[in-house]
Amino acid sequence: MIRPAAKKELGQHFLVDENLLGVIGRLAELGPDDVVLEVGPGLGVLTAYLADRVRQVHAVELDRSLEQPLREGLGDRDNVDLRFGDALELDLAALDPPATKLVANLPYNVATPLVVESLDGLPTVDHWTVMVQREVADRFFAAPSTKAYGAVSVLVQLVAERTGFHPVSRTVFRPRPNVDSALVAFRRLGLPPAYARVKRVVTAAFAHRRKQLANSVELAGFAGRGQTAEALAAIGREPSVRAEELAPHEFVALTDALGRE
Repeated sequence: MIRPAAKKELGQHFLVDENLLGVIGRLAELGPDDVVLEVGPGLGVLTAYLADRVRQVHAVELDRSLEQPLREGLGDRDNVDLRFGDALELDLAALDPPATKLVANLPYNVATPLVVESLDGLPTVDHWTVMVQREVADRFFAAPSTKAYGAVSVLVQLVAERTGFHPVSRTVFRPRPNVDSALVAFRRLGLPPAYARVKRVVTAAFAHRRKQLANSVELAGFAGRGQTAEALAAIGREPSVRAEELAPHEFVALTDALGRE
C-alpha cells in the first residue's frame, strides 16, 4: 500500500510509532464500554488500536484522500464509524451512540478550537486524551500570570482537571514536525453556572491581552469600562488588573458581578 503524503495545509503529522499507543491507552483509561471520538485519524494507527479496546469509535477525517488507506488499515473491524468532514462544522453532539471520550492526535490547526468547543459542545464527553503541540498542551493548564496562561487555560480549567501529561518525541510522526508535542489528559469536573456567558467574558478579557482587562472588555464590545471596573472592585480586584492575573474561578465571580443579560 502506498501511503499518501501528509498535507501541510491541514496540519497533518501522521502517528507511525505504535510504541506510543500503550501510553495513549493508559492515559485515556480505556474501557470496553467507552465510545471514543477521534478527530484526524490519519492512517488509522490509533483508530485500530482504539477499536480493539472500546465499544465504538467515531473517527472524523477531513482529508478524503485518506479513505482507502484508512479502510484498509481498519480491516474487518465493524465498530468504527468513519466520517469525512470538518470536525469544527459537523454536529458531533449528534453522534450515535454519543461519545464519552475524545482521544486523538489532533491536527495542529484545529487542536485549540476543537478542545475549547468540546468543553460545552460535547457534554457527554467526560475525558480527553489529546496529542497536541507542546506549547498548546502547556497552555491548557498554565498558571495565572505566566506567558502560557490565556483564555483557553481559563476555560479548560473551569471545566476539567488534568490527569496525565507525557512529552512526545518528534520521531513518532511522519513527517517529523518542527515543534515538540505532548499528550495531555484531563477529566470533566462539570460546567460552572452560566458557562456560556463566562466564556464570553473570558474571550473579551483576553481579546486585547496587553491592555487592562476593563479596557479589553470594552473594546470587545461586551461591557463598558466603568461597569467592568465596578465588577472588578466587587470581587476585590483593582480596575487596572490584566486578564492574565485573574484565576479561573475569578472569571466566574466577575461574570456574576457584571450581572445577567
